[in-house]
Amino acid sequence: MKKVIISVFAFCMTFSAFAQPSSTEKLFGKKYVKSIVNKTTGWQLANPKHDPRDWKNAALYAGVFAAWEITQSKDIYKALMDMGTAVRWTPYVRWHMADDIGISQTYIDLYRREKRPEMIRPSIDTVAKFLTNPYPVRGIEVIKWWWCDALFMAPPTMVKLGITTGNQEYLTKSDEYFKECYDLLYNKDEHLFARDLNYVIRNDGNDRYEANGRRIFWSRGNGWVMGGLVRILKELPEKYPQRPFYEQLYKEMAAKIASLQQTDGLWRASLLDPDSYPGGEVSGSGFFCYALAWGVNNKLLDKRIYLPVVEKAWIALNGCVNDEGRVGWVQPVGADPRANFNADSWAVYGTGAFLLAGSEVFKLKR
Repeated sequence: MKKVIISVFAFCMTFSAFAQPSSTEKLFGKKYVKSIVNKTTGWQLANPKHDPRDWKNAALYAGVFAAWEITQSKDIYKALMDMGTAVRWTPYVRWHMADDIGISQTYIDLYRREKRPEMIRPSIDTVAKFLTNPYPVRGIEVIKWWWCDALFMAPPTMVKLGITTGNQEYLTKSDEYFKECYDLLYNKDEHLFARDLNYVIRNDGNDRYEANGRRIFWSRGNGWVMGGLVRILKELPEKYPQRPFYEQLYKEMAAKIASLQQTDGLWRASLLDPDSYPGGEVSGSGFFCYALAWGVNNKLLDKRIYLPVVEKAWIALNGCVNDEGRVGWVQPVGADPRANFNADSWAVYGTGAFLLAGSEVFKLKR
């Protein structure tokens, strides 16, 4: 595979501003974390992209709600409520796509405060259609969630709905569909998810490999999974029968992800072939920082092992935010590691990942 050329020099120059011990310690202070979260949220909300209900914004608004939780900013809360009101609390257009109910996570979080039924009724109706109809592909049996990104979008929505409404079917169906995706895409040797079947076994026998001969495991794709696992585990009761499955998967992936962190604190777009993609990628790295920090905060991960990984990641992520509050070094929309990016590359899901990371770094007891 042809190497993607990214300006490592530019990244290192950006990162170097935070490289000295005297300046890194402040990055973990609660005052600083609140300020950078407010700043990046403000920049992103002032520079909107896509329909608010699009999957990209599902990740953003998950981060914006997390930002509100730690800042209690009235402006942030108003922006969240204004967004939901403007789209009448509806999911996006495709009832069968996990991507299009991702935004419902934010609706449910807001509903839990506001207690207004119209805030979750459209999500309930859409999920009901999803549960009672087959995936609409003619002549082919297709599982509900056939790509790993879906595990950030749909399972947390369904679990949140189940916990909020008391309807157990949402939980059991989410378990069923999650395990179908797990069986399809999870590599039990590497402890990573392939993006979809194109990266597992190809029918033409031409399996896809990186330049170094390793299989392709996409950073952001696995970031979606790790972020989704956290959002599931935050909801499930301790004695929920399937919780051990999710905890075990989370711990397996956490160990693997931590082992793949690069010396600058970030992860590369291709997890097993970092040399082909030398620049740190912020959306995958942001989700990893979020997931690992949550594990430390909730004592699912050994603090001695994982706190240094989180600290390195948070320092590096801050080095990718410019003076205006724009989060850069975000790989564009894609399905694999190949898309090029640089300091000026931004996307709403990259900001969402950064905000989620900040929300857990804020809670760290170092």
